[in-house]
Amino acid sequence: MNRVVVTGVSAITPIGNDVDTSWNNLIEGKCGIAEITAFDASEYTARIAGEVKDFDPTKYIPAKQAKRMERFTQFAVAANQMLMESTGLKLEGEARKRAGVIIGVGLGGLETIEEQHTKLMKSGPKKITPFFIPIIIGNMAAGQVSIFAGAQGPNMCLCTACASGTHAIGAAYTDIMLGRADVMICGGAESTITPLGFAGFTAMKALSTRNEDPQTASRPFDAGRDGFVMGEGCGLLLLESLDHAKARGAKILAEVVGFGASGDAYHMTAPMEDGEGMSLAMEAAIREAKIKPSDVDHINAHGTSTKLNDFCETTAIKKVFGDHAYNIAIAANKGQTGHLLGGAGGMEAVFAVKTLETGIIPGTINQIDPDPDCDLDYGKGGSREKQAEYALSNSFGFGGTNACMLFKKFEA
Repeated sequence: MNRVVVTGVSAITPIGNDVDTSWNNLIEGKCGIAEITAFDASEYTARIAGEVKDFDPTKYIPAKQAKRMERFTQFAVAANQMLMESTGLKLEGEARKRAGVIIGVGLGGLETIEEQHTKLMKSGPKKITPFFIPIIIGNMAAGQVSIFAGAQGPNMCLCTACASGTHAIGAAYTDIMLGRADVMICGGAESTITPLGFAGFTAMKALSTRNEDPQTASRPFDAGRDGFVMGEGCGLLLLESLDHAKARGAKILAEVVGFGASGDAYHMTAPMEDGEGMSLAMEAAIREAKIKPSDVDHINAHGTSTKLNDFCETTAIKKVFGDHAYNIAIAANKGQTGHLLGGAGGMEAVFAVKTLETGIIPGTINQIDPDPDCDLDYGKGGSREKQAEYALSNSFGFGGTNACMLFKKFEA
């Protein structure tokens, strides 16, 4: 089995259009949630979101090609361009066949679906663009990234709701560990801040309606949490086998040591209240790493700011770690970014790796009235300097799908 390492990270988020800006704003406690500008949300009960701001895809993509990409694909291609530049990776010759792309997407091209459906209803089928299907399909983020990167190895999209990005990283890690590839570009991307997307989640009563104060609307693990805030963006990791990374002199940011996945087999949208499905995924990642639960000292939580998820995740953490759960420094990023849905796991894995690399654990904002049922160390005091050795990144999605990545501070 090959050892797998992280040699690069990139991100486009509601708190920054590159990884350094996003990370610095995260640890400073800045929030990217505000009133929606993408469409007129005045008739909606939820009118706030974590939008990516001032994003210009033509900085990374020729204008003609950018017009033929949905926003989530633009995010993925732009993040990949930044990833390639920062790591100095160039795929040429036979190396292209040993490099792949796996990017998770939860919903795909809603904006184009809505736009083209309106054309169909008003003007008939002849007005539909021939690029409609290639634009909207979820795997186009991975497909376009593979084209821009020149990667001819495994090329796929995983669609597992809000666990999509984490499952994609887990699959990419597995491909390298088993020797199927030397290099994998992986993570998650999403952009569904659209009238239809918002209407659907609003109908479910899943979104926060704290419109008068967007900056404090997303409150992971707080007693006053009233739903999640939708976000958008992308987080990508460059994974390599340790031998490949050493051979090209790559800077190693962290090691991937475990991946766990599970299913609740319980409900379409609600997690199990005893946290069993979530705990199974965490236990699987720890077991694969061949470490003790007490070795884990940081968790990047799913922490959606919904009543049930935050309670169930807390319960699951206690189930897995016992008394040690109270010693773990936990961070929930969605208070600052909103919930990136299929992109969340990618972004949060990036932040977990940055935590190991920098020795800074992000705080969790908006813990105004801590929930007594959520009584672990969620970083209410803000970001802190603490060198974590192991970081667990959690993602859980509709359909009862759970995924966890376990990263380790790199040691040669």
